Amino acid sequence: MAVFFSDLDNTLIYSYKRDIGEDKVGVELYNDRVISFMTGKSYALLNEADRRLLFVPVTTRTPEQYARIDLGIKPRYALVCNGGMLLNGGVRDEEWYRDSLELISASEAEMKKAYGLMDCDEDRCFEVRSIYELFLFTKSEKPQETVERLRAGLDLQKVGVFSNGQKIYVVPKNMDKGTAVRRFRQRFGVDKCIAAGDSAFDAPMLREVDFAFAPKGLWEAADMQNMLNIGACAVCDTDNEFFSDFILENCSKFI
Repeated sequence: MAVFFSDLDNTLIYSYKRDIGEDKVGVELYNDRVISFMTGKSYALLNEADRRLLFVPVTTRTPEQYARIDLGIKPRYALVCNGGMLLNGGVRDEEWYRDSLELISASEAEMKKAYGLMDCDEDRCFEVRSIYELFLFTKSEKPQETVERLRAGLDLQKVGVFSNGQKIYVVPKNMDKGTAVRRFRQRFGVDKCIAAGDSAFDAPMLREVDFAFAPKGLWEAADMQNMLNIGACAVCDTDNEFFSDFILENCSKFI
């Protein structure tokens, strides 16, 4: 079985805030407004790829946020909450979820500490949320400063701290996309797989597969090069083409 693991946001789909031209397809509806799109080319290519590969979305989105997306296909499996949950036909796999909570149990005390630090952070501009007890999320008016304070105050052997714009995440060890891909491969006996992703959240996933797709910026970041310990990687110059088009034009060549 050949599997295509892929991040969604900024990898296959794009926010309405980004201009991707007129040839686009709305793929996410929220409050009666389309907020995410695919290029027309990517939308068609994903449908073709889905006939040849087992497509598994891997996203930090919650199940509720993932359910808003309509890619024109219905993937049987999806790894949501940064891989902490496996959806099978849209239904949460309870065994997977229990195993996820067990995998992160050693980080419980550090996550409680992180919650306290996030809650009292002077630049926080959103509530602190525990996402299904799997990771923490908030927003900051000064994300870099918040990240630096969290990293200075936490044991980074037990948790990771990430930012994406204003969004701030604290994630326990073993709650990463690479662990999720490894677990999926073991459970379902995956022979060969490829993966695509655009951010630090995706780097652990990219090193777990046979072939990976990464944008130029991720590949050139020094810490990412150390993490991407894979057999081969296609690097996309996103200044000249859409990452999603690049991935889907080439993904079937490596299976």
